[in-house]
Amino acid sequence: MMEPFVRRRHTMLIKERAHALGFAACGVSTADFLEEEAPRLEHWLRQQQHGQMAYMANHFDKRLDPRKLVDDAKSVVSLLFNYFPKEELPTDGTYKIARYAYGTDYHFVIKDKLRALMAYIEEEIGEVHGRVFVDSAPVMDKAWAKRSGLGWVGKNSNLLNRRMGSYFFIAELILDLDLVPDQGIRDYCGTCTRCLDACPTGAIVEPYVVDGSRCISYFTIELKDQIPEAVRGQFDDWIFGCDICQEVCPWNRFAQPTTEPAFAPHPALSEMKKSDWEELTEEVFREIFRRSPVKRTKFEGLKRNINFAKNAKGFPE
Repeated sequence: MMEPFVRRRHTMLIKERAHALGFAACGVSTADFLEEEAPRLEHWLRQQQHGQMAYMANHFDKRLDPRKLVDDAKSVVSLLFNYFPKEELPTDGTYKIARYAYGTDYHFVIKDKLRALMAYIEEEIGEVHGRVFVDSAPVMDKAWAKRSGLGWVGKNSNLLNRRMGSYFFIAELILDLDLVPDQGIRDYCGTCTRCLDACPTGAIVEPYVVDGSRCISYFTIELKDQIPEAVRGQFDDWIFGCDICQEVCPWNRFAQPTTEPAFAPHPALSEMKKSDWEELTEEVFREIFRRSPVKRTKFEGLKRNINFAKNAKGFPE
């Protein structure tokens, strides 16, 4: 165990550098087994609420114990990066994509910043072993951010922060460095049920439990088969992801625009009408979404989503 002064100094250095790199918040938790989350995850998987997201059932032990991802891990550094747009894309007379997908794929943007933070740690502190993560490995990012005092997990299963709402990406460093852990905060959802009431597909099956296989984001991004007829007419023109449960959340009245230019939307998106989406060619798709999260659906997947939203009443495609 390091001297308390050294631990505090190292913790302060990391947090200060994280803020300098553009992260909106940084918190620390002790790297140990996620005892509280283990039974919840097991139950969620048993209920098949992950749908076709088979990767969610993989590496169960690693999801719950960061020491299985980094030898001798001692600390998890959780970071939030704001993506709330300065300007909203139009919603009238067009189809909608989730705000996180407006600009450059966050994996590219945030991975670079995490690597810069890791390089700074090694330069200032010395030899530190660790790994950087941004939604690309079996890490329960919301659980660690909650432990690190960055917010609480709301009834819509998103991490909520009293200062900035929920429009942010979560990333982690798992380090073999002994740092000063932060304290968690309490739940501030209260009696509010706006997210449950607003979800068109009833994916929030009870407070704090989301059936992933019923979520619009799942249908439009993760599902590779045809979208079930049972949910036709319930998408409200969303063709990639969905922000409804965030839009109705009272805490998002505190969301501030991001200062990261990479998350600004491609200029063509603000001009797109429904007819432009419906007539989208593969060439235009490749141009607009070259480095975008939307690329994940591939051209055929996005066309499927557009056709499903277009024919909301089940008319022939």
